Amino acid sequence: MLLSTYNGATFLAEQLDSLIQQTHKQWTIYASDDGSSDATLDILEDYQSRLGRDRLVILNGPQHGFAANFLSLLQRDEIQAPYFAFCDQDDLWTPERLEVGVRWIHEIPAERPALFCSRTQLIDEHGLPIGYSPLFSKPPCFENALVQSIAGGNTMLLNSAARDLLKQTPRDARIISHDWWAYILVSGCGGAVAYDKEPTIRYRQHGNNIIGSNSSLHDRLVRVRKMLGGTFREWNDANLKAISYFRNRLTRENRKTLELFEQSRRADLPTRLRLIHQSGVHRQTLPGTLGLAAAAILQRL
Repeated sequence: MLLSTYNGATFLAEQLDSLIQQTHKQWTIYASDDGSSDATLDILEDYQSRLGRDRLVILNGPQHGFAANFLSLLQRDEIQAPYFAFCDQDDLWTPERLEVGVRWIHEIPAERPALFCSRTQLIDEHGLPIGYSPLFSKPPCFENALVQSIAGGNTMLLNSAARDLLKQTPRDARIISHDWWAYILVSGCGGAVAYDKEPTIRYRQHGNNIIGSNSSLHDRLVRVRKMLGGTFREWNDANLKAISYFRNRLTRENRKTLELFEQSRRADLPTRLRLIHQSGVHRQTLPGTLGLAAAAILQRL
């Protein structure tokens, strides 16, 4: 389990308890703390004293944001395991969270990168249910990953081949979010991606969330404003620059998709719309796809 912490004392103990209660018992927690000034480290050290240093390892993070912290864990050579699960500091895992993902990954050849993710149940600060993250029905694929992150990193489980792929991310690459990047890279390089419609995480919503659920009307309006206001284009710029390091690792079909998408962003309007259609790039829902079309028309892709 790759746990990223930063001033997370309020909910950290509850999260750690949910990790300990996993039905899949073969686990180690690697906690990378990004410079906490609250009681986070005290809590980690208390649990380490109970679990043992072989079950909970405390590390110093790079202090360059949450995405860099998670990726730094993947890049540590001393962390060796058959599976790697991203873990936020304030959620609650269902007891079967690891078991469900491991069961699916067992069906994938070990040499093929594999990424498991799922829907989440939303909870409030007190742990009470308040809804669910959006439910997506289209199969995960590179054409979707280029323009949408479908699942939070807090639901993701990677096999060693996926870890080895992500480990090659250049340290100076600007990664918008580790989970979106994992979806782009694994799907683009011919890996297997599974999206489970059953929640495996109780995703806590509170005032200090770095990234929320994107499920409410307000969240969706914020996302539309970002898409049409230029933020989405900036994100795409960063993702496309990062994926360019792996261009030769992409499948032939995905390399063609990438080329068409890149060309569309520089083309005049009629050509732009034609190239986007040819690329197959899409979002999961009809409103999302309409928003994508609007962004394309306004040159915000």
